[in-house]
Amino acid sequence: MELTKSKEDYLEAICEICEEEKVARVKDIASNMAVSLSSVNYALKALKGRGLIKHKKYGYIELTEKGNEIGRAIYRKHKLIRSFLINVLNVDKNIADKDACGIEHVVSEETCDKMNSYLKSQEVYENYDVTS
Repeated sequence: MELTKSKEDYLEAICEICEEEKVARVKDIASNMAVSLSSVNYALKALKGRGLIKHKKYGYIELTEKGNEIGRAIYRKHKLIRSFLINVLNVDKNIADKDACGIEHVVSEETCDKMNSYLKSQEVYENYDVTS
């Protein structure tokens, strides 16, 4: 399923919020992504239309199985790339976070697997296995 970078970012944000807070709400997503509530609602409508989320007006946002699969893969890639940039290349954490956000959408699984293996071998591994 082909998604825009923006829609992938929304799925990633929902995964991240659910990991920390157990549930995601529109205002949490807006805060996480620094976007307006109307932007979130527009994106959620599109994600719901593709069967990637479940959301009732004013209710919590839940990822479907497919939405969770896509969102978690992007979120893992982000964490893996961020860790690689910080721990291997000594990039500033804020810059690494921004760079990881752009790279995560285009990097191949093969490259992620190699980064993951390298981080494991250097003992800076933090369970960023993007293949699981």
